Amino acid sequence: MTEVPSDVIAMCKEAVADDAALRTALNEAEVTPMLLVYAQLTGDENLVKEVAPYIHGPWSFQHSLPDVMRQKVIEALVEALKSCANSDGPSQFASSPATMTHLMGAAAGRPVPEEYIPLLMEEMQFDERQNREVQWRKNPTTLPIKDFKVVVIGAGVSGICAAIYLKKMGIPFVVYERNAGVGGTWLENCYPGCGVDTPTHFYSFSFSPKKDWSRHFPKRDEILSYVETVVADHGIQDYIKFETEVKSAEYDEERGCWKVNAIDAKGTTIEVECNVLISAAGYFNRPSIPQIKGIDDYKGDMFHTARWDYNINLNGKRVAMIGTGASAMQAGPAIAPDVGHLTIFQRQPHWALYNPNYNKEMSAGNIWAFEKIPYFAKWVRFQMFWASGDGFHASLHKDPNWDKSEISLNEENHKLREDIIAHARKELEDEELLAKVIPDFPPYGKRMLRENNWYKMLKRDNVDLETGRISHITETSIVMQDGTVHEADVIIWATGFSAGRMLWPIDIKGRNGLSIRDAWGDDNPSAYLGISVPGFPNLFVTAGPNTFWSHGGSMIFASECQVRYILQGLREMIENGITALEVKPSVHDAYNEHLHKKASEMVWTHPNVHSYYKNSRNRLTVLNPMRLVDYWKATKDFKIADFNVSKLQDTAARGTGGNRMRSQSNEFEFEQRQ
Repeated sequence: MTEVPSDVIAMCKEAVADDAALRTALNEAEVTPMLLVYAQLTGDENLVKEVAPYIHGPWSFQHSLPDVMRQKVIEALVEALKSCANSDGPSQFASSPATMTHLMGAAAGRPVPEEYIPLLMEEMQFDERQNREVQWRKNPTTLPIKDFKVVVIGAGVSGICAAIYLKKMGIPFVVYERNAGVGGTWLENCYPGCGVDTPTHFYSFSFSPKKDWSRHFPKRDEILSYVETVVADHGIQDYIKFETEVKSAEYDEERGCWKVNAIDAKGTTIEVECNVLISAAGYFNRPSIPQIKGIDDYKGDMFHTARWDYNINLNGKRVAMIGTGASAMQAGPAIAPDVGHLTIFQRQPHWALYNPNYNKEMSAGNIWAFEKIPYFAKWVRFQMFWASGDGFHASLHKDPNWDKSEISLNEENHKLREDIIAHARKELEDEELLAKVIPDFPPYGKRMLRENNWYKMLKRDNVDLETGRISHITETSIVMQDGTVHEADVIIWATGFSAGRMLWPIDIKGRNGLSIRDAWGDDNPSAYLGISVPGFPNLFVTAGPNTFWSHGGSMIFASECQVRYILQGLREMIENGITALEVKPSVHDAYNEHLHKKASEMVWTHPNVHSYYKNSRNRLTVLNPMRLVDYWKATKDFKIADFNVSKLQDTAARGTGGNRMRSQSNEFEFEQRQ
């Protein structure tokens, strides 16, 4: 038990200032966060124990609380808020690890293992000291920080995260972004229905939560607006060089620096040197279009979902959408009511998980509580983290004794399969169509999609699902191998990205002129923790190989873990006069062997699973088979022993002038901004 923080008391005062508004909001707000706020403010867990049997999971629709008990929680919270506001109640509140473990278990509807508590306390930031910022261990005024230069490639969520952390530490940096704005994939993808698959209160930076999300799963415009707001709030827009694309980077071993070449919107070549190069280019930035015979003969309109052309009016048109992945499942239902006819070409069906909250707007009461009730938003963030975290991880492992191994992995995985099929059957009411949309691989073998009225769309009179193989494309149609002809005014490619060709098409050369393409080929990237590559000193990668999760997680969570790790590495360099950090090949190899062994026990080696998660050698290159908590532990502390190190005296002895970097660009000079 500790004293109630002053800011919490201030929030309580504001919350109880209008009793009618408070009660109106609480009648619409989610009950579990209210219960936990009450317990935290009072230290009383008795009500939690009374309510816990009615909480079956972290989602709001997994609660079966009787109205009388809900009202009991509301009244208890109102009294706790008033007591806190008036300072005539308990002057202490619950914060011990044991108590928080109990409360988290109640919120999750199941016990939360102790190993998760440090991660979750950090993720929710109940204490402002529990965050992912990197602090100097030496007096920064005595360090050569201003002489240390960093180039960041990309201003998506990972690049923005890196920029914010770099600025906080006072390390000079510049971000090169090829687009005209921030957001990365959220800027580039603007197709109808585009939105996030991760619940929004988890899909946001832990250090910049947004309390007024309009939906449980927001659409693209709101997410992009959030990203732009984060950039403005943290004052990093002046560090970003827009419409500037990095073309190449070469490591100068003698001088211990990277020479980066970029081209701006005017066609001017920018040459700059830096101590460290951070790639935040990501996975999903280069659309993939299959080279089907006759594609160049087509005379109609044609575009990829990631390059949606709003100049083309789809109303009344015959539209062919090739692909049934994430973008198709969002865009298809959005355009189906307007087009004349929509033919969807499916190579392989996907599993689509139904969530009652997916298309649900956030209640006004919830939004009020996020703003006014202390810790309410933090508890919702916990619930969404748990709902989208490691809960499904165990179900992705093969049970060697399972008797239905051709279609599922274990009892839990099979139950999920049957639940999804039951929902699809109910929606379709058509066994022939149902057979077309049920995959022959276990759930989570490919990306688990959100059911976005997809099955309702397939029942429309103006929608057809084509499951045959495409033979070729003519000037006006798509022709199947069985001779069927589908006339099309517009072809939309919903065929994903070149995820395996990571960092392509940037020409990156490391030690001894080693090209990243020679090291990785076109589809075989690997890195230690997905961050560091042998032969490429002082290169750090965010959203690198094996840093995407299939069972849950958030790319923002991964970015925060990776950026903290990278910044700890930069701290080692600056504080200890290190000019080069290069991960040891043995460390890299052992880590990747661990990933390979882990993956071999899981769903992706099922014989019916074929996806961009794996390369042509059947090696998992995109996904990380580890739990979120395992990756968090692995990246929490930078271990200098994992790296080969070169120090200032090593380069000085060769007469290279240490780590004095110079910018060769007239367009942008590194400078220390306050």
